[in-house]
Amino acid sequence: MEMADIGQQGILIDDFVRSDFVSTLGTRWRAVTDAVMGGISQAALRHDSIDGHRCLRLTGTVRLENNGGFIQMALDLAGSGKTLDASAYRGIRLLVRGNGERYAAHLRTPDNVRPWQSYRAQFSALSNWQQIQLPFSTFAPYRINVPMDASKLTRLGLVAIGRAFDADLAVAEVTFYGIPGIPNSGDSLLICG
Repeated sequence: MEMADIGQQGILIDDFVRSDFVSTLGTRWRAVTDAVMGGISQAALRHDSIDGHRCLRLTGTVRLENNGGFIQMALDLAGSGKTLDASAYRGIRLLVRGNGERYAAHLRTPDNVRPWQSYRAQFSALSNWQQIQLPFSTFAPYRINVPMDASKLTRLGLVAIGRAFDADLAVAEVTFYGIPGIPNSGDSLLICG
């Protein structure tokens, strides 16, 4: 599995130059909705180009009926039964654009044994492209009492969740970013398992 080193800025997870939903990691992006638990939210995931940025775009309607309330674009970070060691990095950097709504990044590890468990950090996606840095230290455990271990990540989700609204989130780049001031911090990634 090969990823693009982008220098001290970090390691590229995806820049969406491919149009087949396969990430730089070799794993596939997919749309997931609350329909898996009886909800009625609807989502569409497509490749797009906005202001010269190739991107993956999640649109849809988040509905709360039937215990629902989310749509997401999800990416397995390693193959089945494997984990990704991102402990040499400080966090995740996103280049995003949206409709002014609040969204969340969810990370999962093997410690998340229930489908509703994850580690979550929120961000707002404005109507212009912006770079967002989400340090691993800002990811709060959700319905789990185990701290997040960045050395064994399994999945990333970019999620519209928790309230009824129309979602429109575009992401043009996802990277793990390094630790400032430390040369070569985070210039390798280890797949375990």
